[in-house]
Amino acid sequence: MSVGLGHYLVVAAVLFTLGVVGIIVNRKNIIVILMSVELILLSVNINLVAFSAYLGDLTGQVFALFILTVAAAEAAIGLAILVTYFRNRGTIAVEDVNMMKG
Repeated sequence: MSVGLGHYLVVAAVLFTLGVVGIIVNRKNIIVILMSVELILLSVNINLVAFSAYLGDLTGQVFALFILTVAAAEAAIGLAILVTYFRNRGTIAVEDVNMMKG
């Protein structure tokens, strides 16, 4: 039994669904929201690499590398903003972010 394209698509669909459910269900914890976004980006990468390998073209793998760099930058900047916000306010609750409106 070999691992085919369908197997990769099922894994990517499960990861995407977990990411969307994580965002919808848990709207109070910003760290869980950031992790859910990372899961969604990972599922997109799995799809790109799977189709790239299936079609024998490297374009999908190049796009996956770009998405990985954007995801790393998003995580670093998001966590930096989160640490700064926590130092100023003492909490990272999502509902308290509304107080930042000026």
